[in-house]
This record gives sequence, structure tokens and C-alpha cells, in this order.
Amino acid sequence: MAEKIATRAAYGEFLQEEAKINPDLVVLDADLAGSTKTAMFKKVAPERFFDMGIAEQNMMAVAAGIALSGKTVCASSFAMFASGRAFEIIRNSIGYTQANVKVCATHAGITVGADGASHQTFEDLAIMRTIPGMTVVNPCDAVSAKALLRQVVDMVGPAYVRLGRSAVPVFYEDTSAVKLGKGNMLRDGSDVTIISTGIMTPEAMKAAEHLAAEGIDARVVDMHTIKPIDVDMIRKAAEDTGCIVTAEEHSVIGGLGSAVAEVVCQECPVPMAMVGQQDTFGESGEPAELLEKYGMTAAAIEEKVRYLVNA
Repeated sequence: MAEKIATRAAYGEFLQEEAKINPDLVVLDADLAGSTKTAMFKKVAPERFFDMGIAEQNMMAVAAGIALSGKTVCASSFAMFASGRAFEIIRNSIGYTQANVKVCATHAGITVGADGASHQTFEDLAIMRTIPGMTVVNPCDAVSAKALLRQVVDMVGPAYVRLGRSAVPVFYEDTSAVKLGKGNMLRDGSDVTIISTGIMTPEAMKAAEHLAAEGIDARVVDMHTIKPIDVDMIRKAAEDTGCIVTAEEHSVIGGLGSAVAEVVCQECPVPMAMVGQQDTFGESGEPAELLEKYGMTAAAIEEKVRYLVNA
């Protein structure tokens, strides 16, 4: 069985490593350093770590000010509060000024589990990708999270990185090529393309294996960068396979599915289906049970694929 590590844990490890080689990196947190794993940075560079308290809007404003003075800033809280409560400040103080702030938001999606609907955000990718110039990233495992975080910190400008609470399978190898803005084709296929992001990528691979036993040849693409999205890969997928299913632990409104549909309708219109949160709030429960109830599993992907392929 593949090792399981939460992407938030990979974030903490990345910060600890980066603290030793990047003297211009400053980290802010909103009273959740133990949960977001920014406490790991504090251990190495306490003079560059600031706990801003339960004041996410203020944290983002301070992050903008520090960044505009010449530093690189990672600002963290739970995704619901980082993207929701602080949206206006992120838009006006970080996005509008193109400040070098990386909003690294943890505990995203329904796999927050028992914390319930108030903490389970399905809107964050949609909200963040509407901000002009904002890079939006959603890694599927610890290895790709570290690789993408390094590229995000090295680039100049604002970014939103979505990270999870639950441990997920380590999917990529340390030597795997993971490039910001470029999707990764994990499996080729000719009948349908499954484009996934975040924790739905391992589910997409499971679905492809099950479908192969039925004679359906599915291509799988890990679309870890939601913005800028890999237009060329999406166009080629549409041309080669003739239909696309998207899969995300996020609302089907405004997230990966919408981003892919925007490309498909302009570049190469083909039938599409979307797996994700279907315009509902979540509820308190175990992550695996919630994913099953709200239709974010390999089985849900397989159902959508069969519908398109057999239509």
C-alpha cells in the first residue's frame, strides 16, 4: 500500500527546508500554526514567523505590506477562512497590487470531515481563480505539493495553494516532472479523458483501471494547476478521446470542471461530465463516508464515463 501523507504536512516540511535557504521568506498564520504546519517554519526561523491571531483579513493586509517591501510571504489559515473571510483583502491588497504573497490554505474540501459544513469549503478554487493574475494550485499528494510549492515561492506574484487535512496516498515519485501550469498525463487512453485535481487524482487512476476491465480505455490527466490551466493538454484530450470527465473535491460550479469547460467550448467542443460537490453544503462525518455520500469516488467517475462513452 502506498504511503499516506497529508499535503499540509508536506507544506510544513517544505517551509522548514526553505527557511534554511531563503532568507527573504516570511510566514504568517492565523492562530492555526499547529494545524497548518507553519509551526515547523517557526522552529527554524522564529524571527520570520508571525502569528496574527484569529484575524485573517488583517493577516492578508500585513502579508501584502511585507511582500511589497521586498519579501516573499506565505500566509496560511484554513481554506474556508483564507479564501472566504479574507477575500476582499486578497483581491484588493494582494491581487490588485500583484504582491508576492502565497496564500497557502489547508483543510480544504469535504475531507475536513468532522468539522462540518462551516469548515468544508467547496468554493475556494472558484473564488481565487477569478482574481486577475492569481495563480491557483491544487496538488494531489505530498511529492507534487512540495514541487509545486517550490515553484510557487520562486515565481513573482500572488498565488493560492490548496492543501488538505487528511493523509492521502503518495502518488508521484521524487523524480517525477511536475511543472506549474502544465498538466501531467498519468495514463494514456483513446475512449475518454478523465481530468482530475487534488485528492481525486488517485480516484481517477482507480476508475481507469476498473474501466479498462470493461474495455473502456481512459486517459488520466492530473491538472494540479487550475490557473493558468493547460489549454494545450485539454484541447488535445478533447481531440484525441472525444469526451471528458472532470473530477474534483470542490463544487462543480466554478472549479476545475468549469475551467476545463471554458477551454473545451472555445477550442474543441466535446461532451463533458463533472464529478464534484453538486451545489450542496457538506456535513460532519468521516472523510471516506462523506466522499461516498457526496459522489467524489472512483465509482462516481466510472458512472460518468460509462454515460458519456455509451451515449
